[in-house]
Amino acid sequence: MTSDRWHIDNIDDIYTTLQRRQVRPTANRVAIFRELLRAKSPLSMSELEDRLETIDKSGLSRTLALFASHQIVHIIEDGSGAAKYEACHGHVGHSVADMHPHFHCEVCGSTLCLSDSPVPAISLPEGYEIRAVNYMIKGVCDSCARKTKVK
Repeated sequence: MTSDRWHIDNIDDIYTTLQRRQVRPTANRVAIFRELLRAKSPLSMSELEDRLETIDKSGLSRTLALFASHQIVHIIEDGSGAAKYEACHGHVGHSVADMHPHFHCEVCGSTLCLSDSPVPAISLPEGYEIRAVNYMIKGVCDSCARKTKVK
């Protein structure tokens, strides 16, 4: 792996990444991680269930909790009431450089990664440490805005 992003079609990269994070790469874990890497936006548990029909809800839930504890996924709270999951793209764990803002459409409920927009630097008091950033922008996406203008 020579870049900051994984190669989602290279299973060896996925296996290596899971092993590097001390997670045994079972078939289900590889499938879940690969689906998160393929996603163009964060996915909820129900979206993952729909995409990965062969993995039951309890297995999916346990794997996502494991991934979160090993800093393999970010958990996004967009205000919809359902947590969404996104693969961390850093190779050594969560970092502010790996985090980015998200846009949540209040009409259709979609959440979009704004990965080209860095999270602004925040000055914390001495001794404090950032573990996660939840930077959510809410409004109306372009598709929903066009639909309301057409009417």
